[in-house]
Amino acid sequence: MSTAFDTLLDWRMAAAVLATAIAGLMRGYSGFGTAVLLAPIYSSLWGARAGVPVMLLLELFVSLQLLPRAWGDADRRVILPIGGAAFVATPLGAVILLTADPEGLRRFIGGFVLVFGFLLMSGWRYHGSRPLPLNIAVGTAAGLLKGATGMSGPPVILYLLAGTEAAIRHRANLIVFFAMIAIISVVGPLWGGLMDMAVLLKLAVVLPVLMICVPLGARLFHVIPVRFYKPFAMGALMAAGSIALFS
Repeated sequence: MSTAFDTLLDWRMAAAVLATAIAGLMRGYSGFGTAVLLAPIYSSLWGARAGVPVMLLLELFVSLQLLPRAWGDADRRVILPIGGAAFVATPLGAVILLTADPEGLRRFIGGFVLVFGFLLMSGWRYHGSRPLPLNIAVGTAAGLLKGATGMSGPPVILYLLAGTEAAIRHRANLIVFFAMIAIISVVGPLWGGLMDMAVLLKLAVVLPVLMICVPLGARLFHVIPVRFYKPFAMGALMAAGSIALFS
C-alpha cells in the first residue's frame, strides 16, 4: 500500500495533473481531446495497463457531465449507429489491452496519436456520404481502438468533421458518441483485474482536476473563437504522441 501512495508524491503525478488540466479544457471546449491527449501521456508515466484504465474512468465521469446539454444538439441518425457499433466492439479491443506487450502498446498509442495529429493538421477529411454500413464500420474501428488503447476519437473525429454542420453540432455528436461507449469501455479492464488500488488512487487525484477544467473549457467555447483552439490542440497532440513514442 505504501508503494501505491508513494506514486502520488513523485514528479509523474505532477505531470499527470498538468496534462489532465489541459485535456479538461480541450474536452470542454471542443467535445474531444481527453483520451487522445491523456492516453499517450498516462501510458508513458504509468504504463499502458495502469494509464489506460485511469483514462477510461475519467472518460466515464466527464461524458456523464457533458451529455445532458449535448443530447438535443446531436444528429442522432448518424451518431447512434456509430456509437452502437463501438459499444459492441469495445470489449473485443480490451482483449488486446490485456494480452499485448505493454511497451509495444505504449509506442503504438504514441505513433497513432502522431499520425492522427498530422492528418488533422493537413486538413484531410472524409468527404463522402454517411450510409449506415459505413457508420457501423467507423464505429467498429473506434470501439476496437477504445478497448485496446483508450482512444476511440480519431476515426470518428476525422469522419464527422467532414460535414458542413455547425461547430455546435460537431461538438454535440462527439459528446454523445463518447458517452455511449464510456460505460462499456471500463468493463474489460475491470474484468481483467486492472482496476486496482493504485489505479483508483491515481484517479482520486486527477478526477477533481478534470471535473473543474471541463466546465471551464465549455464556457470558453462560447467566448474564444474556434480558430484559436486548433493551434493549441495540435501542439498538445504532437507533444503527447512524441512523449509516448520516443520516451
